[in-house]
Amino acid sequence: MSALDHKALRQGALVSLIFAVPFAVGSALMGAHDKHSPWTSVLWLGALAGFTLGAGIASWVQENGYPLVHGLFCAGGTYLATQGTFTTIRLVRGASVSWLGIFFTFTTVIFAGLIGGGLGSVLRKRGLVPGMRGTALTSRTDQS
Repeated sequence: MSALDHKALRQGALVSLIFAVPFAVGSALMGAHDKHSPWTSVLWLGALAGFTLGAGIASWVQENGYPLVHGLFCAGGTYLATQGTFTTIRLVRGASVSWLGIFFTFTTVIFAGLIGGGLGSVLRKRGLVPGMRGTALTSRTDQS
């Protein structure tokens, strides 16, 4: 049996794609249009928040007992998949690719995944679990 909950990773990746990728694309477009615009950084921080949120969701809904691992894999995997797509498009168009920039952004996204994983873990430890299981757990402890 795998240590990863693939359903939780899919849910977290979907949240990351919905919230992080539009901000990342907006940041890249803004940076290409005006390199000195403060909105580039604001949009980039929004993308990091989206990766953190997706990682937090993956670690919160996982049922295998490895919330930090799920947060790291969710954020890192989603970033690599989207960045791989964008890098391929750039290479096909003949544009330059900053491999060092991709690496440093990846390490930042991994850190965001670690934070999201920690937040999801804290929610689970405090008894806030997704769905009806939280109600069942509270009613079970109230009866004892």
